[in-house]
Amino acid sequence: MSPGTTLALSRRPPFAWRPSTRFAFVSLLGAALVLMPLAALVATALSSREAAEIWPHLAANVLPAALGQTALLLAGVGILCAVIGTGTAWLVTQYEFPGRRSLEWLLALPLALPTYITAYIYVEFLGFNGPLQAALRALTGWRSLRDYWFPDPRNLAGAVVIMALVLYPYVYLSTRALFGIQGASIVEAARTLGAGRARLFWRIGLPLARPALAAGLTLVLLETLNDIGATEYLGVRSLTLSIYTTWLNRGSLAGAAQIACVMLLVGCALIADAAILRGQRRFALSARQPRALARKRLHGRDALFAVLACALPVLFGAALPIGYLLVEVLQRDLSSQLDIGLLRLLGNALLLAGTAALLVVGLGIGIVTAGRRGREAWLKPLARLAALGYAVPGTVLALGLLVPLAGFDNAVANASRQFLGLNPGLILIGSGAALVIAYVVRFLAIGISGVESGLARVSPRIDDAARGLGAGGAEILQRLHWPLARPAIAAAALLVFVDGLKELPATLLLRPLNLDTLATVVYGHASRGVFEEGALAALLIILAGLYPAMILARTGASQRG
Repeated sequence: MSPGTTLALSRRPPFAWRPSTRFAFVSLLGAALVLMPLAALVATALSSREAAEIWPHLAANVLPAALGQTALLLAGVGILCAVIGTGTAWLVTQYEFPGRRSLEWLLALPLALPTYITAYIYVEFLGFNGPLQAALRALTGWRSLRDYWFPDPRNLAGAVVIMALVLYPYVYLSTRALFGIQGASIVEAARTLGAGRARLFWRIGLPLARPALAAGLTLVLLETLNDIGATEYLGVRSLTLSIYTTWLNRGSLAGAAQIACVMLLVGCALIADAAILRGQRRFALSARQPRALARKRLHGRDALFAVLACALPVLFGAALPIGYLLVEVLQRDLSSQLDIGLLRLLGNALLLAGTAALLVVGLGIGIVTAGRRGREAWLKPLARLAALGYAVPGTVLALGLLVPLAGFDNAVANASRQFLGLNPGLILIGSGAALVIAYVVRFLAIGISGVESGLARVSPRIDDAARGLGAGGAEILQRLHWPLARPAIAAAALLVFVDGLKELPATLLLRPLNLDTLATVVYGHASRGVFEEGALAALLIILAGLYPAMILARTGASQRG
């Protein structure tokens, strides 16, 4: 060994770990962002003296009712969303009927409506003083509820129906995409062998849609578990609402953390159930573009049934709520509220959701690229760990982030006062950055899955060929991966943006006192019993998410022709 070599070795740092790709650091960052709140949550639930004292009370008086209500809510919403989403997706992809082209993308519009706003609208619309019962009394001469019976939406059954009307697009979009790429040969062979419509759906369509159905239902159930505004307003004592009331109304952070840990176990169980439902089945298509299926034209009563089956979810899930808000805004002359203050609230919501969408896409690209290029065996499991954030409800996430973010802010403030004589205040929690971090952790799974689906179209052999021609990693990403994966990545960014606009639990718990969004304003009006005063803010939330939802729906429809 030469002296120069000995000198070089002596100057090497004691720890010089270098992974096979620099994108591995992005994977580590993504996994750390998810593990940080979970570790802090468990520590909060177990470390204090109060935690040991309050657990028996929670286990005996709070958790049984909350778990029972949550289980019934999840089961009801899941079944109804599976029926509506899968049924409508099958109709628009397999049959031709009047209005099919418009209904194919209109069915996705409820995606833009938050569940809590839809719940507020239906309580007002179906209430005693609402337009429906008022018209009924005017037609019949009835005066009070002693003269007639009318269903009350403020119960578990009402919550199931209302939430399913908003959440079914998750199942619809996933199953529609899978039904749309099925080759014509499979369906035509089944028809040749005498399979009727019902048998074709149950024996061919539904088994093939099993992975897509599992993915869509997982999103539906996790969104249902995450909800706080609709369940509180409709009188459902869910786990999420129990966390919120235990923390803020009873002042017990440790008790709220313990309920959050139980809720986290429920979220993980939903992920595991989805994997079981999806099973070990894998479906591959021909390397050549499969021949598109010629839709079978429906006539008469069949066509009428198909139109009604697809139009009613659009009517009750999107058209009626949006129409109700428009009427309220016009009748109450709420357009005068459209001032600088309301526009600032809209700007806050757009800024938070847009920033989170960009960060999620950037992290998703880095994490997926690391798993694609890196040689380390732990990179792919690390990507799965980073994607677990979507299984963490917003309330749980807010609780888990509160302690580490507050600790960071306090450490920075103490160091600044000691060395600079300045007090910077709460940098993360006081600026809204905590909300962006919460959105990124919660929706990172969407970015990862979007990038993965886009890059799945690029064979690793193409990467090898590009490297053989002298292309570097950055050039491959810019000139090869990005153009091919851009549609899927853009769709993921739009979905994160829409979900960020609608997010309420984390926003309520982590927002600083000087930062409001449209969602918190609408929630405040509804909590005071004057939801109609926030109709304009609610309409702005829906309109802000409506255009991205339309792009998602129409893009998916146009890709199949």
